[in-house]
Amino acid sequence: MAAVATGGVAVRAQSVPDEDRGAPNSQLDIPKDVTLFGKNDPNVRSATAIVNGTVITGTDVDQRLALVVLANGGKLPDEERDRLRLQVLRNIIDETLQVQEAAANDIKISDEELDQNFARVGSNFKMAPDAFTAYLKKNGSSPASIKRQIEGELAWQRLLRRKVQPFVNVSQDEVTGVIDRMKQAKGSEEFRVGEIYLSSTPENAGQIADNARKIIEQIKGGGSFQAYARQYSEASTKVLGGDLGWVRPAQLPEELATTVQQMVPGQIAGPVALPGGFSILYLIDKRRVLAADPRDATLTLKQIGVNFPAGTTAAQAKAIADKFAVQAKAIQGCGTANAVAQKIGADVVDNDGVKIRDLPPQLQQIMTQLQVGQATPPFGAVADGVRVLVLCGRDDPVEGSVPSFEQVMGQMEEERVNKRARIYLRDLRRDAIVEYN
Repeated sequence: MAAVATGGVAVRAQSVPDEDRGAPNSQLDIPKDVTLFGKNDPNVRSATAIVNGTVITGTDVDQRLALVVLANGGKLPDEERDRLRLQVLRNIIDETLQVQEAAANDIKISDEELDQNFARVGSNFKMAPDAFTAYLKKNGSSPASIKRQIEGELAWQRLLRRKVQPFVNVSQDEVTGVIDRMKQAKGSEEFRVGEIYLSSTPENAGQIADNARKIIEQIKGGGSFQAYARQYSEASTKVLGGDLGWVRPAQLPEELATTVQQMVPGQIAGPVALPGGFSILYLIDKRRVLAADPRDATLTLKQIGVNFPAGTTAAQAKAIADKFAVQAKAIQGCGTANAVAQKIGADVVDNDGVKIRDLPPQLQQIMTQLQVGQATPPFGAVADGVRVLVLCGRDDPVEGSVPSFEQVMGQMEEERVNKRARIYLRDLRRDAIVEYN
């Protein structure tokens, strides 16, 4: 069954035992043995739909699918594309319902605002709007597809601020209770976990587990966990890219708690069998409650790097990296870094205010043990070249403090708004008239 977010943790209803399915007292009075009197297959859907009079074309789906493929590095097997196409259609249907409901409440996103947000998305790719437009078209998408998605997100946010947020209340006693529990949990370990939950029955458990393993392979191959969570997860946290937020082991089902405690940040694990389904877990981060974390240290760094010429093979890259490693040993603190870099023809980039936890997981352990003036081992990739980081300074973190009353209240209010938003969208789906062609 799908999950319901409660305090940032996906809590699932227990699956119905086989012997109770179809019993007269079940929610749906469906007999165990049924005869189908029609030939329609509900799993076969066209890529074209009409939602309350608004047409969604096959081109709309193809262009949005192209965006998802780009987010996954441009690599997606054909069978994965077919499964993803149906999910993309469902997402566009939801998006259409959100825009329609916003319009019914006199909320409209202007063309100027859409253009501004489109330019902002393009800047994330380090492209001007015209270049970003050409890039999208080259890869099978279009500016209209991104703008449609932006319109849905902005319209829905404004609708929630008007019709949901004003009616969400959190009492002072509730906030105080949360703060007291945080104080009691000081020093205990907690984890920031991403989850993709796939429901199953005893009959299809094997197939669902295989699907989960394929998703894991795609993510390990460079796919975006967040993108897959938004497309495939059946938990309510799918809208957050599967992010459960910070949780302690006691807040998770035993099967998930056991797995999470054995993981390191950046690791993906699963499929983990649960009553009623399987979970794919991604450990985003971990920390100790209200305790100083070495990875919160703020660093001043110099990055010294050499780019590989175009067409460099893996073997050639290794040879260049080995030579660079020998030359980098001449670096004796940040005072000599620029001179050594100039001598070997390397580039130097100064970085201030870098937190250890914001570095790739492979570098975090190294940086926590590095002394001022020392350099990391060389690292990089064929596409990016080879580089080292020289530690010029470090500001160690102070002991963690309890979040303010206002911060805790704001988080609780946001969680309740999100919960009501899911109910709001569920009702829109129930009332929608959707025709598939």
